[in-house]
Amino acid sequence: MGDTFVLVIVVVTALAFDFTNGFHDTANAMATSIATGALRPRVAVALSAALNLVGAFVSLSVAATIAGGLVRSGAVTLSVVLAGLVGAITWNLVTWFLGIPSSSSHALIGGVVGATIAAAGGGAVRWDGLVAKVVVPAALSPVIAGGIAIVGTVLVYRLSRGVPAGLLGRGFRLGQIGSASLVSLAHGTNDAQKTMGVITLALIAGGSLPAGARAPLWVVVSCALAISLGTFTGGWRVIRTLGTGIVDIEPRQGMAAETASAATILLSTYFGYSLSTTHVATGSILGTGLGYRPPDVRWGVARRMALAWLITLPTAAVVGGLAELAARAMGGTSGIVVVALVIAAVMGGVYLLSRRAPVGPEAAARPADRPPAAQDTADGPAARDGVGR
Repeated sequence: MGDTFVLVIVVVTALAFDFTNGFHDTANAMATSIATGALRPRVAVALSAALNLVGAFVSLSVAATIAGGLVRSGAVTLSVVLAGLVGAITWNLVTWFLGIPSSSSHALIGGVVGATIAAAGGGAVRWDGLVAKVVVPAALSPVIAGGIAIVGTVLVYRLSRGVPAGLLGRGFRLGQIGSASLVSLAHGTNDAQKTMGVITLALIAGGSLPAGARAPLWVVVSCALAISLGTFTGGWRVIRTLGTGIVDIEPRQGMAAETASAATILLSTYFGYSLSTTHVATGSILGTGLGYRPPDVRWGVARRMALAWLITLPTAAVVGGLAELAARAMGGTSGIVVVALVIAAVMGGVYLLSRRAPVGPEAAARPADRPPAAQDTADGPAARDGVGR
């Protein structure tokens, strides 16, 4: 009974992380479409939630990487899995509250790795897998996505020269709906599976599944639902930063960025890489700003985001390691229960704190320093030179 009770706690905590992943990463798919007015905020998050749900069933390659490619299964216990989730949830909540687009994927991986080291030492981590399937893609993915977005932005502006502004705006806004939908589908194929992999780890550690087993159907369904529900809640703080804080984006740029993001994410999913969709989306948006002439990027915001990326893995690892040490110090089921109660209290506290200065769909749909009347026109952002390219 004790092991079953602990397993239930771990699974519930994993689904709670999946929920935070959903509202933290909604911006990756829909921030640009909301910023350009291609989709109304509520419609955008509802569409993204539905496509995340569908995407979660497309492939299980990433789930297999998380479940067996990063840590040695013999070193993983239910306590380790829970502690890793605590590190990931804590980082997600802090960065969401601050409106910083950061990687939920790397927070999860960092938390699990840190907890594993605290429990069994560094030898229990598959460092080659961590480098090859996490660190290298983290470094390359924003560069690749940004490069695709630069080329796409330049091409789309050249090909659309001379097209009447009204027709141009309507056409590319419709195109954005399609490209944003593809990103949401791709996000489901990659991010929902990370939690599937963690729950599979927990089931193996608890003796419910043999080593090397794939995620059962009920795990796939529950994770798909959790990330979709999280997506539907919005995550407006991060949407505001990613959609309007880096680049004053217009429909042509938005479509280029979303297409670049979708292509990069789907390619990584095919090869089973645990990719950060946040890194990809940000790289794509930066690419559209660099593809504009003259380049239009708020580098101060970009630098703060890059700093958050650098410290995500180690910070989540430290929190996960401390949570594991605390659970071990208290011993047995009681330690796991206390750690779970602490993270539940943290979640409630951050939510209540966020209510003091709420950010809703309206604020997320436009730059903080520009009133609604100054939104981008079909031929170019109103705050720029007004002549396009």
